[in-house]
Amino acid sequence: MSGLDQLAQALVSGASMGSVYALVALGLVLLYRTTRILNFAHGDLGVAGTFVAYTLLTQLRLPFGLAFPLALVAAAVIGMLVYLLLVRPAKNQTELGLLILTLGLALALGGLDALVFGTDNKLVPTVVADRIIRFGGVSLSLVSIVTSLLGVVLMLALWALLSFTKLGVAMRAVAQREDVAEAMGLPVRTVLMATWAAAAVLAAAAALLFAPTTLLNPNMMLDPLSKGFVAAVIGGMNSLPGAVVGAYILGVLELLVGLYVSLEFKASFAFLVVVIVLVLRPHGLLGRADVKRV
Repeated sequence: MSGLDQLAQALVSGASMGSVYALVALGLVLLYRTTRILNFAHGDLGVAGTFVAYTLLTQLRLPFGLAFPLALVAAAVIGMLVYLLLVRPAKNQTELGLLILTLGLALALGGLDALVFGTDNKLVPTVVADRIIRFGGVSLSLVSIVTSLLGVVLMLALWALLSFTKLGVAMRAVAQREDVAEAMGLPVRTVLMATWAAAAVLAAAAALLFAPTTLLNPNMMLDPLSKGFVAAVIGGMNSLPGAVVGAYILGVLELLVGLYVSLEFKASFAFLVVVIVLVLRPHGLLGRADVKRV
């Protein structure tokens, strides 16, 4: 395989992981820009949705095309319950208190998954039967291609929701000024509940696309969650387009570092990137400085 063919193959694989990172980062940024909460339970919400899909796939023998949307619905319900039962009652907590709440939720969800489903690794069926597709000298995995495309479709769906629906406009209004939105008569509680549901759906979608490439267990999303945070910081914690840009940059650069530099360095490369970005552009590539609300 020539150098160019190897590079093209790495770019496609990097885009596949970039789609997973982007979905994670979008959920984190969507929640942060609306509620100012850094949700450390984001990955665990995704794992919970994936275990639902695994049960539907292996116990009820449903096809992936049906199990996938049902798992996303289950994730949305879990996200709404988290808001109603935990976040809303604690709304007067400080940002640090809410962060600790999400850390506790992450540990609780991880323990619940281990109790119900066990800690052994489980094999999740792929979206499609994997095979190698060759373009000239480039060999591409069909699963990687489909993962990238599904990620893009879900991102476009989020963009359409935020841009062309009343709920999306309300979510953007609440993200700008919650007090003003409430004074204008917008159903802030419903909007926040929908935001948590949407973030949980994005986390579950990322986990469902990532699971077939690894093994399902309660800790499966630790690495994608950390890389999603890195992607969000690179792009800007208050910028949804920045989250996508940061995720694809990170996904591709990681593959290139592993290919041309060192596989050992690949694991820590993302954190070197985020340090450089924070030094040169503290608000991220597309982020902006937060204006203090009074």
